[in-house]
Amino acid sequence: MRIISICPSNTELLAFLDAEHLLVGVDDYSDWPKEITTLPRLGPDLSIRMDELEALQPDLVLASLSVPGMERNIDELVRRKIPHLILDPQSLEEIGQDLLKVAHACGLDATTVHNEYLAVIEDIKTRGQLAATRPSLYWEWWPKPVFTPGNINWLTEISAITGARNLFDDTDSANIQTDWADVLERQPDYILLAWVGILTAKVKPELVKKRPGWDDMTAINHIHVMEEELYCRPSPRLIEGAIRLGKLIHPNEFNDMELPRFIKEKQI
Repeated sequence: MRIISICPSNTELLAFLDAEHLLVGVDDYSDWPKEITTLPRLGPDLSIRMDELEALQPDLVLASLSVPGMERNIDELVRRKIPHLILDPQSLEEIGQDLLKVAHACGLDATTVHNEYLAVIEDIKTRGQLAATRPSLYWEWWPKPVFTPGNINWLTEISAITGARNLFDDTDSANIQTDWADVLERQPDYILLAWVGILTAKVKPELVKKRPGWDDMTAINHIHVMEEELYCRPSPRLIEGAIRLGKLIHPNEFNDMELPRFIKEKQI
């Protein structure tokens, strides 16, 4: 098959199926695994150059509604009658189901990797339940205006299974726009910066410390820059992010936990 992925999470799904060799083109932001570096780039995920995509004659295009604004690409795929599969996961379970869905569309068997994926989630849950404390985590997707995940999001689930809680898990939304004063009033235990689309090296924790009143916040001494690619993309790489989070907030329960085989193999 000739497959095109137009967002990073879908590219990563294919990698976990050992099917990256089927890719003939990707979006500009797909950066993992390293085997895709020589593939044609078709533009940023919200502005895919459809003429170039069509010229590659794909048998299947993988799109995702987890990227706001992807609808315009999907409308164009429909208009051009290009075969495509639309994913829209909001939970770890749905990401696992997407592994099976993409595998089926490509004629592959995802049983083994899916079972391993579910098993490591259970391991994380067990460790998280052993933790004596349940700290509150403020996840920051964007600094100004402030955007943070709500209850309907994988980061709320990852917070819970590692023995913590998302500070904004009381709002039934995937994405919340709020402000610095609201965060200050809620008094989180940790501030976790995962600015979407920003390289980790360019995230500036010192800017957070200058916000009005935040110097009095307990969490001001617990600001951490989190790798955007391990927390903001709905792919099995979230498992690596969850393990890293566990080691950060509950080292006694998580320090001896290693990455599962299906992730390790992709990092060699």
